[in-house]
Amino acid sequence: MDIAFASNYLLPLPPGHRFPMLKYELLPEQLLYEGITTASNFFVPTPPPLAEVLRTHEAAYVHRLLHGQLTRPEERASGFPWSPALADREMTLLGGTIGCAQRALAGRGVALNIAGGTHHAFAGRPEGFCLLNDQAVAANWLLAHEPARVRQILIIDLDVHQGNGTASIFRHEPRVFTFSMHGARNFPGRKEVSDLDLPLPDGLGDAEYLAQLTDVLPRLLDGDLCQPDFVFYLSGVDVLATDKLGHLALTRAGCRRRDELVLEACHRRGLPVVVCMGGGYSEKISDIVEAHANTYRVAASLWD
Repeated sequence: MDIAFASNYLLPLPPGHRFPMLKYELLPEQLLYEGITTASNFFVPTPPPLAEVLRTHEAAYVHRLLHGQLTRPEERASGFPWSPALADREMTLLGGTIGCAQRALAGRGVALNIAGGTHHAFAGRPEGFCLLNDQAVAANWLLAHEPARVRQILIIDLDVHQGNGTASIFRHEPRVFTFSMHGARNFPGRKEVSDLDLPLPDGLGDAEYLAQLTDVLPRLLDGDLCQPDFVFYLSGVDVLATDKLGHLALTRAGCRRRDELVLEACHRRGLPVVVCMGGGYSEKISDIVEAHANTYRVAASLWD
């Protein structure tokens, strides 16, 4: 089980900032402490060539991001103060998800990025703690470099917030099927149109959530809606009842069962899958880390 992690995933932020950056330090420590994985399973990603980024993102926007020229509205929309460290981090995240895709396709079956899942990033603008869209960049990398092996990509986005940037980027790309199962009344206020959207009411709990996911997965994986050769899974844990920004009511056990349904379905069909962590904003950092660790526990039980 390959895991992407770089020290610059931990971005220094002003005191009191609401993004739980500490989880990127605690999650690898937890995985190693439990023996879910070993140090040899981690790889340190590096930023991809700029040309790979420009398959997805507009050149003028990328230039502004890398050179500290974001407009004030752009910086505000990103949720992060600009710094050279931020620009380096965002590029490294892309390398992490591309590296995971390479490893999953090479026969490892699954690879996971400790960070990533930056699904609010559009081709030409940031939004909601997302500046460059890592799964979109990695999907385009596969389409460009592995066309014989990857003809159809499925993105399963189960973060509580709609993957609006991803939906916009692939609106006219039939080789990438975007599926988003999210809170109907949650951020973003203006939703984009995915290939399949499944909006959920506030307060939805384990039983109803898992029933809907169980119903839709075969349609996504068995040719009714698409016939994927490769899957990206965004496993945000902001679906938890404890989440400050989520508005759903899943328990930690329900969130783990969600991961089991997705990963067991991919494993059973022999589909390579890349998992990115996405959001999580529970008051207690331990709730966030434990829910993310469950995703790794499930993957390890299937592929190791």
